[in-house]
Amino acid sequence: MLRYLTAGESHGRALVVILEGLPAGLQITVEEIQDEMARRRLGYGRGPRQRFEQDELTLIGGVRHGRTLGSPLAIEIKNSEWFRDDKWHEEMSPAPGATKDPLTKVRPGHADLVGMQKYGFTDARDVLERASARETAARVAAGAVAKKLLAELGTSVVSHVVQLGSARAQVGRRPTVGDLAIVDESPVRCFDPVAEAAMIEEVKEASKDGDSLGGVVEVLGYGVPVGLGSHVHWDRRIDAELARAVMSIQAVKGVEIGDGFEMAGQRGSVAHDAIVWDPNAGDAGDYRRETTHAGGTEGGITTGELLVVRAAMKPLATLNRPTLKTVDVVTKEPTVSFKERTDVTAVPAAGVVAETMVALVLATEALRKFGGDSVAEFTRNAAAFRATLP
Repeated sequence: MLRYLTAGESHGRALVVILEGLPAGLQITVEEIQDEMARRRLGYGRGPRQRFEQDELTLIGGVRHGRTLGSPLAIEIKNSEWFRDDKWHEEMSPAPGATKDPLTKVRPGHADLVGMQKYGFTDARDVLERASARETAARVAAGAVAKKLLAELGTSVVSHVVQLGSARAQVGRRPTVGDLAIVDESPVRCFDPVAEAAMIEEVKEASKDGDSLGGVVEVLGYGVPVGLGSHVHWDRRIDAELARAVMSIQAVKGVEIGDGFEMAGQRGSVAHDAIVWDPNAGDAGDYRRETTHAGGTEGGITTGELLVVRAAMKPLATLNRPTLKTVDVVTKEPTVSFKERTDVTAVPAAGVVAETMVALVLATEALRKFGGDSVAEFTRNAAAFRATLP
């Protein structure tokens, strides 16, 4: 199985991720990971940091001559802002000392206050630097590698924005793997050009008001093998693992598999995906579902159909025109929350991060199912299993 751990703070020297459990022989390069991470910086409504944060990364270990060795993969991602501004050398120094300007006007909707209470801190920066969504850069680096492993099975993961503010894309309009470039070219990563225009207007209006916007992203898994996950163990149900992973993304407050929330209001006679036999699929035929209400899972196991996961992201807690009522934790006087550099919306980027988390879950479960110390063994095992299905 895959295990991964991220470390580092938003304005610290670097982020680090260690990914353990990769089979040997997976071809991967710095450029491939950086290309994936560049997608995370996309999106209309992003703040100025995205223009200079280049996510320069170094493969520290686990790769030799462009292929994995089977040992833990270690990646370092430099924080450009730390190198641009000497302020952060002192502010985020690991040496003994104290800050000259502690942050005490905590933000509603952020981890500031509860983190200070939990750990006994007196400066919100002790919390916000790690709670920041900048941490997802390390996850995307790990997810880029997971996507490469899934590609060995013919599995691809893509995403698009289906709602931004109150603007919604046409229901059922979904990109395929070949459409990903079109989605990424959209300023808001929306596959519906009519909705795209409405979303851009929403961002413009919120920007004028110094406010922020949330939205919904949809992640699609194509070519997902049958049999990932388990009905036997509660903590290995694939839908539960996906929900946990996607919900862990900063500011995500809701996760849906397939048409989960909509189907809750339907009768069983229309809520389930009818099963049919398709004799023209492959060499020996295959089972197919006529709809995607269940999102490609049944009983905690992938069905081989299109995987559908949606995530609802709340508006960001940091506003360009701070108006949120709060309290200064030192004086206890009423005030408004402080302003840290922020975006009007990060929903387009959230889709890329959600792709990452879905890919990591699928790769983990694929390794659990098929095993193998090398990529050749891994793909051979998967092919042998697939050959038994018809």
